[in-house]
Amino acid sequence: MRVAIAGGTGFIGKALTGALLERGDEVWIITRGAAGAPYNSASKLKTVSWAQLSENPHLAEGLDAIVNLAGESINQRWTPAAKTRIMQSRLWAAEQVAKLIDALQIKPSVVINASGISAYGISETELFDEDSPTAVTDYLSEVVRSWETAADAIPADRLVKLRIGLVLARDGGAFPLMLLPYRLFGGGRVGSGRQGLSWIHIEDMTGLILFCLDNPNIRGPVNASAPDPVTNDAFGRAIGRAFGRPHWFPVPAALMRFLFGEMSTLLLDGQRALPKRALEHGYIFRYPKIDSALQALAGNSDDRKPT
Repeated sequence: MRVAIAGGTGFIGKALTGALLERGDEVWIITRGAAGAPYNSASKLKTVSWAQLSENPHLAEGLDAIVNLAGESINQRWTPAAKTRIMQSRLWAAEQVAKLIDALQIKPSVVINASGISAYGISETELFDEDSPTAVTDYLSEVVRSWETAADAIPADRLVKLRIGLVLARDGGAFPLMLLPYRLFGGGRVGSGRQGLSWIHIEDMTGLILFCLDNPNIRGPVNASAPDPVTNDAFGRAIGRAFGRPHWFPVPAALMRFLFGEMSTLLLDGQRALPKRALEHGYIFRYPKIDSALQALAGNSDDRKPT
């Protein structure tokens, strides 16, 4: 399979690139900057820029799939300028994918466009799956609503909108920063601790993308989250068990708002989502439970239990 990845140099993109190459696929990394020669002309890993594709869309003829993971990081203080960049980077990337496919004579059979669990809005009590209504309750859910609307304009035979939760990995993403207080023996619940947290291990993140690429019956929204959504407090307790650290020092919500401003919603608010679509189509999670996922990240004994 020939797969192009927009955002392939990011956290998830790098892991996906490795997984695709490991199984023998050809990977094209689409960059916003100038693309030089392929990383290795003898390998199946190559690079191309959006500018090159705009000038010569025929370069993409023969692609089997496009995975769009591109977008400005949300892990920054949400100043007005940052919020504009976060929104516009996602809309721009989706628009570029749409323009590219529209220009191709032979179109890729599938496009996977990243999205977010925030599509469902904020709730401490509800469980959401792909059949649940979406809602705009804050800035992130507004971003996701606009992001998915832009993705819907991509002229793909099969479009998958991957609603991604918190991706857990030893290196990269938000988890190392979340782990830091526990390493310093200062971990505890954040705010009320009741806020939902939908998570997925990085191996299941890449595994689910491969599953969606390969399964022609999967289309539309897909929750990229494990079947064990937890509360913030339960998540912290699981970190403590896995890394042998206490879970005892609560962080007041007011302090988080003071330190991070509006971005504090990432830690103080949340939702619990279930991967109904993935399970219906037969995806087996390697790490279905939070304890097994965190024990693996801690390098402890492997107690994985497939669903």
